[in-house]
Amino acid sequence: MISVAEALDQLFALVAPMDIETIPLRQAAGRVLARDVTAARTQPPFDASSMDGYALRRAEVEPDAMFKVVGEAAAGHSYQGRIGAGQCVRIFTGAPMPQEADFVVIQEDVTRRGDVITVNRDMDSKDNVRPAGGDFKAGDRIEAPRRLGPPDVALLAAMNIAEAPVTRRPVVAILATGDELVMPGETPGPDQIIASNSFGLAAQLQAEGAEARMLPIARDTAASLKTAFELAASADLIVTIGGASVGDYDLVAPVAAELGMEQSFYKVAMRPGKPLMAGRLDGVPMIGLPGNPVSALVCGTVFVAPIVRAMLGLGIAPAARLQTTLAAALPPNGPREHYMRATVTPEGLRAFDRQDSSLLTVLAQANALLVRPPHDPARAIGEPVAYLPL
Repeated sequence: MISVAEALDQLFALVAPMDIETIPLRQAAGRVLARDVTAARTQPPFDASSMDGYALRRAEVEPDAMFKVVGEAAAGHSYQGRIGAGQCVRIFTGAPMPQEADFVVIQEDVTRRGDVITVNRDMDSKDNVRPAGGDFKAGDRIEAPRRLGPPDVALLAAMNIAEAPVTRRPVVAILATGDELVMPGETPGPDQIIASNSFGLAAQLQAEGAEARMLPIARDTAASLKTAFELAASADLIVTIGGASVGDYDLVAPVAAELGMEQSFYKVAMRPGKPLMAGRLDGVPMIGLPGNPVSALVCGTVFVAPIVRAMLGLGIAPAARLQTTLAAALPPNGPREHYMRATVTPEGLRAFDRQDSSLLTVLAQANALLVRPPHDPARAIGEPVAYLPL
């Protein structure tokens, strides 16, 4: 068996970032920016009022000063005339400042009678002007790589960027195996269960930015597996679930080997998830996950999600670990790195008592995986521990 870190290193060696495609900005949310982009304009493109009020010269502003209103400026409609001494322009938020004006006295700080305003004695001294380029200037960069969230998309739109260069979504073929599996909604036989792993894994990888393709369930025959692998051949990554161990009905490894798979490793010193396999099949990276539901999804968090992020161009890095303290004591750990289902509470991290790798109900209640190093000694309440957020 190899360590989790060694397995990750070998997995990262199997993949590379996808190529770049250009998509409409409307489709860019959640995608990974693949190249730096530069602003095509300045924002704001002119000095603009940040408040409703009156635009005038700062040098003329003093308590009880009187000004004649000679025009109006609104967003999208600038005042085209000039402002003379003792004059002002009614202005609204977002409107361009008149050429001679450099101050906006807010409407609450004046008294208006007809076309004349009088500045109040206790007026605010803030100029209420947003300078041109105060947000960004033409030529400013948004640096790649970065996953584009709603603020990023809004910023790109404001920069007048209509299309975004993004990394192509990696296509991940998800192949569940086993005679015991039927799809949700079907009626299982007396010896069958519902296929849940592929649905959870597809949801997990789609959230990371992959295009998850769920293939038909492969039965425990060499012919069925060979057909499934043919269907997966066009994917960028193949992920199998189940059949990766060494039992009489665990056929994934021997069938893949018969088809020419170059195996990188088999078995990782972790719990849950020891029977993990990886390699290349006809040049396509392949990861074989264990069949237990919790094992599959834990391995998805620890291994597959970081691989997808690497394929998206987000860099080579394991899943980010956070630190907190224990809210309940733990016994000594065994020889394998243990990923315990746990919850982060105000008092700290608390592992569930039941850690069997078949218990989806426990995983669904967890919001963290508490990471125990191999041979970790007993831990007391309040001691620092590492965890992966879920």
